[in-house]
This record gives sequence, structure tokens and C-alpha cells, in this order.
Amino acid sequence: MATISYRNATIKLDENSYDPAEDSFLLADAAVEHTKDGSRVLEIGTGTGFVSAVLRANRNVNLIATEINPHAASCARSNGIEVIRTDMFAGLRKGNIFDIIIFNPPYLPTSEEEKVPGWLNYAFDGGIDGRDAIGSFLNKACSYLAPGGTVMLLISSLTGIGEVRKEMEGQGFQTDIVASARCPFEELVVVKASMHNLHKK
Repeated sequence: MATISYRNATIKLDENSYDPAEDSFLLADAAVEHTKDGSRVLEIGTGTGFVSAVLRANRNVNLIATEINPHAASCARSNGIEVIRTDMFAGLRKGNIFDIIIFNPPYLPTSEEEKVPGWLNYAFDGGIDGRDAIGSFLNKACSYLAPGGTVMLLISSLTGIGEVRKEMEGQGFQTDIVASARCPFEELVVVKASMHNLHKK
């Protein structure tokens, strides 16, 4: 089994899971920078557990994660991450509240012909406009955020950075870009979003 080391963490990889790439590193760095010790953290779609493992290696946090891919969930557990195998928030108990919710969504615009077989499709397939998973995430996230809590969302220019921020702001979030990186075919940003005067849906 291959491993990768980054910022005090050594993470095992799995051939049936999404390998950490530029988006993973950018989100991990932003999570470390913007998370305080003692925070209650939820990572949605943790994959191999890379972002969560890097965060735990650098901050003293109370962290759990969710992941739909059974191979990735097993890999994340082997990396020391407490994982609930479920689709996004579905397997969480009501009343679970977090200070920070982290999500690197499947964001590639994907037609039916472009889908890949097996569990890996969940890591890439963002629907026709790349925003299917993001929309589902935003519809549920508020119910699990503590008052004054924040969401950290990875967005690609392939998905539409402005469109996603507009969608978030339409749901009452205040958004700021806290990290960015230019890649050969896209720009990546991490949006930190907070909702004050939070009312659970």
C-alpha cells in the first residue's frame, strides 16, 4: 500500500479511492490555518482521510468524517480517522453539531457518457454543471452547524466559483475566499462561509 507524508501526517492510500491532489493539499492547508484547537470538526466525503489526518496532525480537534465509498472509508479508518460510512449527512445523529464542516466535493461537470464505473465515480461526478453534490451539501449543512460555525468548501473554476458563492450567499452564508491555487486546467479556491443568526432548518 502506498503512503504519502504531508505536514506531520503520513497517510495510507487505496487504489479504489481518490488520491490526494492539488485540491486536497489546498483544502488541508486552509483547514489547518483556519481551525482552532478544541473545535468540533466534520469532514464530508473524507476519501482516504487525507485532509482530516493532516488537520489532526496539526490541531487538537474533535473530528469525525463521513464517506460513501466503502474502500475509502476503510482506508480513512486505517489512517486513524473516525468514519461513518454514509452519503454526506445521512448517517449522522440529529443533534450532532460542529464548529467547522469541511467538504471537497465531486465537482467535475459530468454527463452520463462520462461517468466512470465503480465507487470512484462518487469522487468526481458533479452532475451536468458540477454543482449537484454542492447543492445537496448546502441544503443540509446548516442543520449541523453551531451558531457562528463555518463551512470550508473547495470550489473549482470548472464548477463556477461565482455561481457557487452566489448559491451559498442565497442561503444566508457570508463567504470569503481564504486560499487559492492555479492549476493547468482550472483555478481552485477554498471558500470559508459563516452564517450568523443561524436557524436550523
